[in-house]
Amino acid sequence: MRNHLLINILVFFFIFLPIGTIPLVAEEEPILTELRSSYLNLTISQVQSMSNISIRRKKAWGFYGHSTIQHEYETEIIADEKVVIDHATGLMWQQSGSYDYMKRKEVKKWLRGLNHKGYAGYTDWRMPTVEEASSLLEASEKNGNLYIDTVFDKKQRWLWTGDSCSSGGMWRVYFDDGYVDWGDVSLLFVRPVRKIK
Repeated sequence: MRNHLLINILVFFFIFLPIGTIPLVAEEEPILTELRSSYLNLTISQVQSMSNISIRRKKAWGFYGHSTIQHEYETEIIADEKVVIDHATGLMWQQSGSYDYMKRKEVKKWLRGLNHKGYAGYTDWRMPTVEEASSLLEASEKNGNLYIDTVFDKKQRWLWTGDSCSSGGMWRVYFDDGYVDWGDVSLLFVRPVRKIK
């Protein structure tokens, strides 16, 4: 009796329901890699133990390494402005970043101008955290001689982050050699980022 009922139910579903309405294979939701977006004062050992990073060599001031995230980059032009969307992290990056390098104290003024202008229609651009900026480091040279994907402008070889170091200064990411360290007196570029809501 139970077998007969089960057969009737199965026959009903196959006859009266269109094939497209029965999910045969569940679609996988993409797994989003969440990266910290709030600024912190970090020690060297905290930065050296960040997740999603493979370290080639530790140094007294930081490390040489690369991200382990499988990025899903998409370039877009929004309001005549170039951006890179990373669907793996939920971040939107300015494709190029600052045209000129600047001292750390000049960065906030530059970002205020960018947000006042509404770059790509958004007003919440900020400096990346060291975790976010390090996520852009590639395992090998991909963009000329830089350790960053070719979707990004190669002019911005070195970036400031919004994170400070407990020893003083701010954390920085260097794409010309895949290096992360801290300092205060450098002239570096800014590649603004924002979270996709």
